[in-house]
Amino acid sequence: MLRRVCSSGLMWSWAAGFVILLDQLTKNWAVASLIPYEPLRIFPFISLTLAHNTGAAFSFLHAASGWQNILFVCLAVVVCIAIVGWMATISARDWWMGIALSLIAGGAVGNVCDRLLYGYVIDFFDFHISHWHFAIFNVADSAICIGAAMLLLRWLIKG
Repeated sequence: MLRRVCSSGLMWSWAAGFVILLDQLTKNWAVASLIPYEPLRIFPFISLTLAHNTGAAFSFLHAASGWQNILFVCLAVVVCIAIVGWMATISARDWWMGIALSLIAGGAVGNVCDRLLYGYVIDFFDFHISHWHFAIFNVADSAICIGAAMLLLRWLIKG
Protein backbone atom coordinates (compact mmCIF):
# COMPACT_ATOMS: atom_id res chain seq x y z
CA MET A 1 0.00 0.00 0.00
CA LEU A 2 2.73 2.47 0.99
CA ARG A 3 4.65 1.63 -2.18
CA ARG A 4 1.56 2.40 -4.26
CA VAL A 5 1.10 5.76 -2.55
CA CYS A 6 4.77 6.68 -2.99
CA SER A 7 4.80 5.68 -6.66
CA SER A 8 1.55 7.43 -7.58
CA GLY A 9 0.38 11.02 -7.61
CA LEU A 10 -0.94 10.42 -4.09
CA MET A 11 2.62 11.15 -2.96
CA TRP A 12 1.78 14.84 -3.48
CA SER A 13 -1.12 14.73 -1.00
CA TRP A 14 1.08 16.50 1.55
CA ALA A 15 0.39 19.69 -0.43
CA ALA A 16 -3.34 19.31 0.27
CA GLY A 17 -2.58 18.93 3.97
CA PHE A 18 -0.40 22.05 3.87
CA VAL A 19 -3.19 24.05 2.18
CA ILE A 20 -5.76 22.89 4.76
CA LEU A 21 -3.44 23.78 7.66
CA LEU A 22 -2.47 27.20 6.25
CA ASP A 23 -6.09 27.96 5.36
CA GLN A 24 -7.42 27.13 8.82
CA LEU A 25 -4.59 28.96 10.61
CA THR A 26 -5.12 32.15 8.58
CA LYS A 27 -8.90 31.98 9.05
CA ASN A 28 -8.47 31.57 12.81
CA TRP A 29 -6.14 34.57 12.81
CA ALA A 30 -8.63 36.62 10.78
CA VAL A 31 -11.51 35.80 13.14
CA ALA A 32 -9.39 36.65 16.20
CA SER A 33 -7.84 39.82 14.77
CA LEU A 34 -10.29 41.49 12.39
CA ILE A 35 -13.63 43.18 12.93
CA PRO A 36 -16.26 41.80 10.53
CA TYR A 37 -16.70 43.92 7.41
CA GLU A 38 -14.27 46.64 8.62
CA PRO A 39 -11.32 46.77 6.21
CA LEU A 40 -7.77 46.81 7.54
CA ARG A 41 -5.78 48.49 4.76
CA ILE A 42 -2.45 46.79 4.00
CA PHE A 43 -1.57 48.42 0.66
CA PRO A 44 -3.50 50.86 -1.55
CA PHE A 45 -4.92 47.85 -3.44
CA ILE A 46 -5.38 45.25 -0.69
CA SER A 47 -7.21 45.17 2.60
CA LEU A 48 -8.00 42.44 5.06
CA THR A 49 -11.76 42.37 5.54
CA LEU A 50 -13.40 39.60 7.55
CA ALA A 51 -16.49 38.34 5.72
CA HIS A 52 -18.81 35.37 6.06
CA ASN A 53 -19.75 33.79 2.74
CA THR A 54 -22.75 31.44 2.80
CA GLY A 55 -22.60 31.11 -0.99
CA ALA A 56 -20.00 29.80 -3.40
CA ALA A 57 -17.57 31.66 -5.65
CA PHE A 58 -18.45 35.36 -5.91
CA SER A 59 -21.20 34.75 -3.30
CA PHE A 60 -23.25 32.64 -5.72
CA LEU A 61 -26.41 31.47 -3.87
CA HIS A 62 -25.48 33.48 -0.76
CA ALA A 63 -29.10 34.48 -0.20
CA ALA A 64 -30.48 30.92 -0.29
CA SER A 65 -32.11 29.58 2.87
CA GLY A 66 -29.29 27.23 3.93
CA TRP A 67 -29.71 24.27 1.60
CA GLN A 68 -26.76 25.57 -0.43
CA ASN A 69 -24.34 24.54 2.35
CA ILE A 70 -25.41 20.90 2.01
CA LEU A 71 -25.06 21.16 -1.77
CA PHE A 72 -21.58 22.71 -1.59
CA VAL A 73 -20.34 20.20 1.01
CA CYS A 74 -21.62 17.25 -1.05
CA LEU A 75 -20.15 18.68 -4.24
CA ALA A 76 -16.75 19.21 -2.57
CA VAL A 77 -16.76 15.65 -1.20
CA VAL A 78 -17.54 14.22 -4.65
CA VAL A 79 -14.82 16.37 -6.25
CA CYS A 80 -12.27 15.32 -3.61
CA ILE A 81 -13.08 11.63 -4.10
CA ALA A 82 -12.65 12.06 -7.86
CA ILE A 83 -9.36 13.91 -7.34
CA VAL A 84 -7.98 11.19 -5.05
CA GLY A 85 -8.93 8.59 -7.65
CA TRP A 86 -7.27 10.65 -10.38
CA MET A 87 -4.13 11.14 -8.29
CA ALA A 88 -3.89 7.37 -7.76
CA THR A 89 -3.68 6.87 -11.53
CA ILE A 90 -0.83 9.29 -12.24
CA SER A 91 2.86 8.77 -11.64
CA ALA A 92 4.63 10.34 -8.68
CA ARG A 93 7.05 11.81 -11.22
CA ASP A 94 4.20 13.92 -12.62
CA TRP A 95 4.69 16.48 -9.87
CA TRP A 96 2.92 19.31 -11.73
CA MET A 97 -0.34 17.36 -11.97
CA GLY A 98 0.04 15.99 -8.43
CA ILE A 99 0.53 19.44 -6.92
CA ALA A 100 -2.29 20.96 -9.01
CA LEU A 101 -4.78 18.32 -7.91
CA SER A 102 -3.61 18.54 -4.29
CA LEU A 103 -4.10 22.31 -4.26
CA ILE A 104 -7.66 21.92 -5.53
CA ALA A 105 -8.49 19.16 -3.05
CA GLY A 106 -6.87 21.00 -0.12
CA GLY A 107 -8.78 24.17 -0.94
CA ALA A 108 -12.05 22.29 -1.22
CA VAL A 109 -11.52 20.59 2.15
CA GLY A 110 -10.50 23.89 3.78
CA ASN A 111 -13.78 25.51 2.76
CA VAL A 112 -15.79 22.39 3.69
CA CYS A 113 -14.33 22.59 7.20
CA ASP A 114 -15.78 26.12 7.52
CA ARG A 115 -19.18 25.10 6.18
CA LEU A 116 -19.40 22.19 8.62
CA LEU A 117 -18.14 24.21 11.61
CA TYR A 118 -19.86 27.55 11.02
CA GLY A 119 -22.38 27.23 8.20
CA TYR A 120 -20.39 29.70 6.07
CA VAL A 121 -16.89 30.20 4.66
CA ILE A 122 -14.54 32.71 6.30
CA ASP A 123 -13.03 35.11 3.74
CA PHE A 124 -10.66 38.01 4.34
CA PHE A 125 -8.45 38.92 1.33
CA ASP A 126 -9.96 42.03 -0.28
CA PHE A 127 -8.30 43.30 -3.48
CA HIS A 128 -9.57 46.61 -4.78
CA ILE A 129 -8.89 49.53 -7.06
CA SER A 130 -10.44 52.69 -5.67
CA HIS A 131 -14.08 51.72 -4.99
CA TRP A 132 -14.09 48.60 -7.21
CA HIS A 133 -13.63 45.44 -5.14
CA PHE A 134 -12.85 41.93 -6.32
CA ALA A 135 -14.71 39.20 -4.40
CA ILE A 136 -13.30 38.70 -0.90
CA PHE A 137 -11.54 35.32 -0.70
CA ASN A 138 -9.24 33.14 1.42
CA VAL A 139 -6.23 30.79 1.19
CA ALA A 140 -8.43 27.82 0.18
CA ASP A 141 -9.94 29.81 -2.70
CA SER A 142 -6.44 30.85 -3.79
CA ALA A 143 -5.24 27.23 -3.76
CA ILE A 144 -8.22 26.11 -5.85
CA CYS A 145 -7.57 28.88 -8.41
CA ILE A 146 -3.83 28.18 -8.59
CA GLY A 147 -4.45 24.43 -8.96
CA ALA A 148 -7.05 25.02 -11.69
CA ALA A 149 -4.69 27.41 -13.51
CA MET A 150 -1.93 24.79 -13.32
CA LEU A 151 -4.27 22.19 -14.87
CA LEU A 152 -5.31 24.60 -17.61
CA LEU A 153 -1.70 25.51 -18.37
CA ARG A 154 -0.79 21.81 -18.50
CA TRP A 155 -3.59 21.06 -20.94
CA LEU A 156 -2.71 24.06 -23.11
CA ILE A 157 0.96 23.05 -23.31
CA LYS A 158 0.51 19.30 -23.71
CA GLY A 159 -2.58 19.56 -25.88
